[in-house]
Amino acid sequence: MKIRVKTMIIIIGCSLLALVLLVDFDIPGGVFVSEAQARIGRPASPGSVAGVARRTTRRTIRRTSRYVATLPRGCTTVVIEGTTLHHCGGTYYQASGGKYVVVHVD
Repeated sequence: MKIRVKTMIIIIGCSLLALVLLVDFDIPGGVFVSEAQARIGRPASPGSVAGVARRTTRRTIRRTSRYVATLPRGCTTVVIEGTTLHHCGGTYYQASGGKYVVVHVD
């Protein structure tokens, strides 16, 4: 059975088109972006274990209305959630103007 050249070109073209449509190519930078995907297990994805752990262990710093002029002895400087605090015994202080405000770290 003889197959014409035009028919062979059409068959090859359709086969290549079907291959492109059926196979999911993961090309960095990508040629086509069909949808945004969050991969489970990557820290930046909302459903990842690392992302959930990071969001649930976040500390909050609440200021009180108690101020002191000087810090007690034996304070260490710590950084919590990007805020510099002074830890003295079991109490945290934050610099505010020329005084220190007592803060609660949850």
